[in-house]
Amino acid sequence: MRKSRARRVRTTRVPPVFSEFAGDKQFATTLARGLEILRCFTPEAPTLGNKDLASKTGLPKPTISRFTYTLSRLGYLRADRISSKYQLGAAVLSIGYPVLATNVLRQVARSAMRELADYAGGSVSMGVRDRLNIVYVETSRSSAKPSRQLSDIGLSQPIAATAIGRAYLAALTPAEREALLNEIRVKTPADFERYHRRMLQSIGEFERLGFCTSYGDLRREVHAVGAPLRLPSGELVVFNCALLAFQLKPGQIKSEIGPRLVSMVRSLATA
Repeated sequence: MRKSRARRVRTTRVPPVFSEFAGDKQFATTLARGLEILRCFTPEAPTLGNKDLASKTGLPKPTISRFTYTLSRLGYLRADRISSKYQLGAAVLSIGYPVLATNVLRQVARSAMRELADYAGGSVSMGVRDRLNIVYVETSRSSAKPSRQLSDIGLSQPIAATAIGRAYLAALTPAEREALLNEIRVKTPADFERYHRRMLQSIGEFERLGFCTSYGDLRREVHAVGAPLRLPSGELVVFNCALLAFQLKPGQIKSEIGPRLVSMVRSLATA
């Protein structure tokens, strides 16, 4: 009599970055892996090889090779034949453009943002949440004092370390805020430890002044103020005004730039 063999249950290993989706039968891990590869490319690391991507994602190198080959064939990655490394391809822009083109508030806010940027001599940006970051969907820079050190569209900044991120945090309900703080603590413990006190201080700052500040927390040379706007749809959008520290007079962020940013945001709420 033959012994019955135990039926093997096929399981899909979920990388640590997707651990929160473990057990979710609707979650397409293969698709998520491919998208996560694209997220590895940053202004600080614009060119990456398969070995780099394997290290960043925790995926096996053969798996990475298949993904990078496919993404290259589709135009989402561009291969450098000399270095055998990759950069983001033009197809990535074609995906992102509809997000910008259909954002009505971005178009409405542009004039007011430019006016404040020119007045302050810095940059004014509008952002939305992306995981534990705020990504800029619109930016206006001072025409009189343009600086490459300030913001641009597509820039992604950590919620914990920035005025624009803390403004987002401060505008949440207590339950939403607690959930986000816990997510930051679990996923980016170093950021949580470093910025936890400043995040809590920013909540009180927002309640008193209507805006949050950052004095070189992320980049020593940049000081900024942030303020939120809750849309009728319920979506939370945030704005900031960032300046190089040497441009500012003592107390100018709180006494002048912050109130002007809040005034701009309030005008957009009724536009």
